[in-house]
Amino acid sequence: MGVERDRRDDGSGTAVDTRTQARLKKPRMYKVLLHNDDYTTMEFVVFVLQGIFHHSESDATRIMLHVHKHGVGVAGVYTREIAETRIGQVEALARKHEYPLRCSMDEA
Repeated sequence: MGVERDRRDDGSGTAVDTRTQARLKKPRMYKVLLHNDDYTTMEFVVFVLQGIFHHSESDATRIMLHVHKHGVGVAGVYTREIAETRIGQVEALARKHEYPLRCSMDEA
């Protein structure tokens, strides 16, 4: 995986075996952002941060307070596909509990 082999004759009758290593780029990372609103309870935001983003209670509380005071906060940093999945989970859970909690992503 990731190694290409090329076997060539160097003109002297000797075969030369060269290897080139394929370089894989690291995937772009995206911040998942939670946005403050006047209706979603602090307890629900902590619940979301623990349940969907797997933060401890103390980290979830710290992030929730940051969102509350500054209007927006980072819930986590993920690859694009995972970030999109987490956003969908947050939106579905918020709708289920009838909260207008907004979630977005921004390139890290």
